[in-house]
Amino acid sequence: MKNLEAQIKLIIINSLDLEDITPEDIDPEAPLFGEGLGLDSIDALELGIAIKKKYNINLSAEDKDNQKHFYSVRTLANFIAEGERNK
Repeated sequence: MKNLEAQIKLIIINSLDLEDITPEDIDPEAPLFGEGLGLDSIDALELGIAIKKKYNINLSAEDKDNQKHFYSVRTLANFIAEGERNK
């Protein structure tokens, strides 16, 4: 799971062009949006596209669980791992 979290941190940094942030700066349990990393809705869209491309996971804008899945690096890693297991 730590490897998956590290991959997600790199996807966040690279897909959102966060030049001043390193993977070590991102707490895996901190919120990605709002008071945590400070991402916004545009970032969410870009991150969702990057995650979908990398892990071939179906994401729907209507899915009420998206906010829960994208809460933190850890919840996102759990979501991706669960998707991998269900393939």
